[in-house]
Amino acid sequence: MTRLTSGLSRPAHPRPTLTYREVEATRTPDALPGGYHQLRHSVVVGSGRAAFETAGTAVTTWRMHRASGAAVRSAAARAEPGASLEVSLGVGRFRLAAPCSVVWTTYEQNRVGFAYGTLTGHPECGEESFVVSLEPGGAVRFTVTAFSRPAVWYTRLAGPLVPRLQLAYARRLGRTLRRLVRT
Repeated sequence: MTRLTSGLSRPAHPRPTLTYREVEATRTPDALPGGYHQLRHSVVVGSGRAAFETAGTAVTTWRMHRASGAAVRSAAARAEPGASLEVSLGVGRFRLAAPCSVVWTTYEQNRVGFAYGTLTGHPECGEESFVVSLEPGGAVRFTVTAFSRPAVWYTRLAGPLVPRLQLAYARRLGRTLRRLVRT
């Protein structure tokens, strides 16, 4: 029996895949998976509806990441499930590239954000979310939630330094977002 094909060809390069199984686990920050370093960082970045909208847009259009000094390459103008991006820090031979894919988004009245998961080639394995919420009292809160573990030799070698660097980066994002909301 001859099998008919649709005439579609496979891509020249295999599509990168997520490097962990617990996809979308950052949706429920209180139930992050075991076996990973966990990160939770939350900071108030402003107050009121206008600040919320500014912060939400900055987070979901990669502006916050770029304004913090990271380079972001993505064909997607804003976070949408399945969008691929590469976040990198440093320059030249000291540039650390981290390929990711957006695994979930939220665009609600008082909550906006997304999470990306690590793809093959990322130095870590796991997921990180960036969420802006407008609290009942009017405070605009930015929260980073993540779980990760080393995926390559140099992040394993760095040991406890990596979680400290991740926390420092989360704090930097919060400061950057606060500045973007104020301007």
